[in-house]
Amino acid sequence: MTTGGAEKRARDVMHPGAACVGEHESLRRAAEMMRDMSVGALPICGDDDRLKGIITDRDIIIKCCAEGMDLDRTTAGELARGLVWVDADTSVDDAITQMEEHQIKRVPVIENRRLVGMISEADLAKGLPDDQLAEFVHRIYAGA
Repeated sequence: MTTGGAEKRARDVMHPGAACVGEHESLRRAAEMMRDMSVGALPICGDDDRLKGIITDRDIIIKCCAEGMDLDRTTAGELARGLVWVDADTSVDDAITQMEEHQIKRVPVIENRRLVGMISEADLAKGLPDDQLAEFVHRIYAGA
C-alpha cells in the first residue's frame, strides 16, 4: 500500500493536539471528555505525562457498565489497554500497517516522547485516496 508521490508522514494526517485523560481520573470523567470532544477514544497519560494506553467508549460500556463497576470509582488506568503508537515521522503506510496488524481504528502519535496527536479513520479518510482507504477499512473490519 503506497500513498504515491512524496511519502506522507503520520504528522501529515493526524489530528493534532489530542487530549489525555489522566490514569487516575474516573471513567465518568473519561466519558465526559469523550462527549465534550465528540470522540470515541482517549489516550491515557500518567502523572509523568507519558502515554499509558488508550480507552474507548466501548471499553467503558463493556468492561465497566456491563460488569456493574462504578464509573466514579473505576479509573481510566484500570482499563488502559494496548500501548500501540506511532512516531510523528512514521510513514502513513507504516502507520496503517500497524493499525491493520493490531486491528485498531485509532492510534496515538508521539514526538519527542510526548503525545502530539491521534490518527483515526476520519483522519485517514481526509488524507488518503479512496482505494487505499477502502483497503484499510476492509482489513480492519475483516478481522472484527
